[in-house]
Amino acid sequence: MRRDNLAWESEFVLLGLSSDRQTQAGLFVLFAAAYLLTLLSNRLIILLIGLDARLHLPMYFFLCNLSVVDICYTSSGVPQMLVHFLLEKTISFTRCGTQLFFSLALGGTEFLLLAAMAYGHYVAVCAPLCSVAVVSWLTGLVSSVVETVVMMYLPTRGYMC
Repeated sequence: MRRDNLAWESEFVLLGLSSDRQTQAGLFVLFAAAYLLTLLSNRLIILLIGLDARLHLPMYFFLCNLSVVDICYTSSGVPQMLVHFLLEKTISFTRCGTQLFFSLALGGTEFLLLAAMAYGHYVAVCAPLCSVAVVSWLTGLVSSVVETVVMMYLPTRGYMC
């Protein structure tokens, strides 16, 4: 394959779900409401765990971390999507890579936290598994760095499948 035939794009045009303005406004309201509900419910979980001294068991520690990861994960993509519903329809290559990195990092962290919680329930230990939570965060971060770097070096041809 010849290298002079490749085209590198600096931004992507997002086609979206619909070109109808009323449909876009309806989807904006729907996704904004779901996003606010997610933020409020996870924030409530964090507040309840922080206020009650009896809830300082490992399970609640992981649940609090899971709520924080869920808030960050939804905040990494949904606000950008809401902007694209109403305003701009392009995203730069750098912004796309940044969003991909955070999505992979927080998604991997959420997966590993759920695995640690399942492991904690399986062995039914009473000692805190704080080290597993830290390892989950770090492993999610490292795996997302590797996946983002590999994706950024793939050639594009001006369109995404």
